[in-house]
Amino acid sequence: MSEPVPDIERRPFGCSPQGKNRLIVGMLVACLVLGFGVLAEEVREGDTTKFDLAIMSTLRGADQAYPIGPPWLQEAARDVTSIGSVVFLGFVLMAGVAYLLLVHKRALAIWMAVAVAGGELLGTILKLSFNRPRPEIPHVTRVFTASFPSGHAMLSAITFLTVGALLSHASQDLRLKVYFMTLAVFLTVAVGISRVYLAVHYPTDVLAGWCIGSGWAILCWIVALWFQERPKRGPKT
Repeated sequence: MSEPVPDIERRPFGCSPQGKNRLIVGMLVACLVLGFGVLAEEVREGDTTKFDLAIMSTLRGADQAYPIGPPWLQEAARDVTSIGSVVFLGFVLMAGVAYLLLVHKRALAIWMAVAVAGGELLGTILKLSFNRPRPEIPHVTRVFTASFPSGHAMLSAITFLTVGALLSHASQDLRLKVYFMTLAVFLTVAVGISRVYLAVHYPTDVLAGWCIGSGWAILCWIVALWFQERPKRGPKT
């Protein structure tokens, strides 16, 4: 009697569902990095200037000194943009790390801290490399670094998406998984939009920050899951 053929061999090209998922995620990360590369090249050549200025002019009043909308909206935008600050995201990171330590996942806690710190370092290197000046439109809030890519957009994507993925991974309820990830994406998008509204970043700065930040967060999370699964794999017989 012949031995049963392993299930993986029955699948096309011997590819398991896990392998397909990793391939899809890898392609997504590649697309995000490629998107950042395209934006960076266009920004270097000055081809995005009209696009950036058109959007920013639309968000300004007649005298270009203040954003459109009532004063309370400008104050709300400042509050939203502070959610993407290094200080606030540092608190979020510490809360996530503390949670992982409390549930005895020390390695994942360390990896989460390394992922966010690595993203901050990557953002700093990119800012110094491109050294794009800030918009010349009057700012509603103070800034101290170069413009491209947006650090707030990038770090928001890294931190919120990482924490959202962590909470989703810890829950078995599909509705909660969708809720956590939707909330993470919403906060990331809100911070990015506030940066353009306050005229501290060009739209392409924010788009680039979202691309590279999301790509970094996804890549770090996949690596963390891979390391987490390794002890579960027994030796081949």
